[in-house]
Amino acid sequence: MDWELCAKHLICGYIPAAAALTLLFILLNSTGKKRTPGHILVSFVFCFYLVGILTMTGIWYLGSFAPRIVLIPFLDMIRSPLQTALNVLLFIPLGLFLPLLYRNCERIGKVLLVGFLVSLSVEALQMFGCGTSDVNDLITNTIGAGLGFALWKLLCVVIPGSRLKTIRIEGAQTRAELILLCAISLAAMLTVQPLLYHAWFSAASPDKIRMWEASF
Repeated sequence: MDWELCAKHLICGYIPAAAALTLLFILLNSTGKKRTPGHILVSFVFCFYLVGILTMTGIWYLGSFAPRIVLIPFLDMIRSPLQTALNVLLFIPLGLFLPLLYRNCERIGKVLLVGFLVSLSVEALQMFGCGTSDVNDLITNTIGAGLGFALWKLLCVVIPGSRLKTIRIEGAQTRAELILLCAISLAAMLTVQPLLYHAWFSAASPDKIRMWEASF
């Protein structure tokens, strides 16, 4: 994997996402739905993580619809234990961020559902020439989200509840904000990110792109 290439696309994706997130919080504050500084700060970190997921899974490079689908579960996990571990690790932060930001995500079932839906969305996007859509990724990513939730439970023992209250929000606005964060991250990667990358960095050579595709 070309880490330099990943870093460049991550930067180009996060800058417009962060700008859009700033406008979102300004709008919320102007309408009386103020967020605490702690919630805003963690939301920006969470957005960086979401853009990172899209970067690591190759979503910055979408081509024509050319699905490569693996529907046999567990076999690839045995053949590639390192890749399996990385897929699990990739989604552990998701299981931690969700209950940290949103009180409605205090239950393991909701965290697993969001983890599954995020992973499913990534696998669907990878059908556009930027990777292999693999049922094993769905399984390992969802497991990773569950482990992140377990880590959250451990942190609750260490972190005072009064501090958590300054970060979390609850109620109907929870779902809307989470969907907006995901939409902002994806939109930034698919629209502004390619333009910034082309303007700031030299385009990746065909050899680098082929190497990236072969890594999935």
